[in-house]
Amino acid sequence: MSARPEPADQEPADQPAVVVAGDALVDLTPARTADGAAAFQPHPGGSCLNVAAGLGRLRVPTALLARISDDHFGDLLRAHLAASGTRLTHALPASDPTTLAAVHLREDGSAAYSFHANGTADRGLLPEHLVALPDGGALPAGTALHLGSLGLLLEPLASTLDGLIRREAGRRLVSLDPNVRPGLVTDRAAYLRRFAEWVALADVVKASDEDLAWLHPHEPYEAVAERWLASGAGLVLITFGSRGAWAAGRDARVHVPAPAVRVVDTVGAGDAFTAGVLAHLHHTGRLSREGVDSLGAGELARLLSYAVEIAADTCTRAGAQPPYRHDGEPTPV
Repeated sequence: MSARPEPADQEPADQPAVVVAGDALVDLTPARTADGAAAFQPHPGGSCLNVAAGLGRLRVPTALLARISDDHFGDLLRAHLAASGTRLTHALPASDPTTLAAVHLREDGSAAYSFHANGTADRGLLPEHLVALPDGGALPAGTALHLGSLGLLLEPLASTLDGLIRREAGRRLVSLDPNVRPGLVTDRAAYLRRFAEWVALADVVKASDEDLAWLHPHEPYEAVAERWLASGAGLVLITFGSRGAWAAGRDARVHVPAPAVRVVDTVGAGDAFTAGVLAHLHHTGRLSREGVDSLGAGELARLLSYAVEIAADTCTRAGAQPPYRHDGEPTPV
């Protein structure tokens, strides 16, 4: 696998297999100037943009539904999506500035963020913007929907996506990743209520151990997963960084270890995992609720192994740079 910035050939399709709706921003990651002074380097980011780019690089026909600024940072985001093979058919133009996230790396390479998101492009998505999309915002039959992260909490984006998930749940596979950003949560109780409602509408729910520590402190992850399954989800995935990932489906519980790699940073690793999950479901013909419900232990293990490989590969490069899948590389089976 490679992360070189070249367009990824897409599988022929008249419609996207996945529409990812939500945030599209620029990560300002720590860097050094030639004389050693501290600096920040801009990288395309945002959980939903990362998932959309990751899917494009894994040869899944994918569109990002987001408002993208006409400023310099917005140009960077569009170029990144195009180079990743992600469709821009659902990218809406905006004159508002691009959301910025300053990345702070901990000693272990994990990332913390501070956001600058007031009056920004992706945050400003309104229901009336959706009618400007292809087919007036109606998603094609069979197209999966992924959303989460800042879309759960930044208004008016959050309310727009709340309407979208309520409209589309039950019509197609819905994937959800909270990717919690506690520093942006101003009303914890309201956030938890909305998240619980979205879990009940979703078919696939992915969360990290850090997400769970904030969402449900001191509660075993197995208990949380069982509650999410009981509320309506068909597949729950929990990631543990270097300790691998765990999945709970209708009939199986599986854990797989993470590959050992030299970690540069973990920016975008969770989003790469999510892209790996959805790509595996697409390439194996299981990108539907029926497909998810039919996953047995062996299929779950193969899905997790593929997704943790994608995430680990991403950790070997600075910024959210998931790998490409080129000709000659095996499709997950």
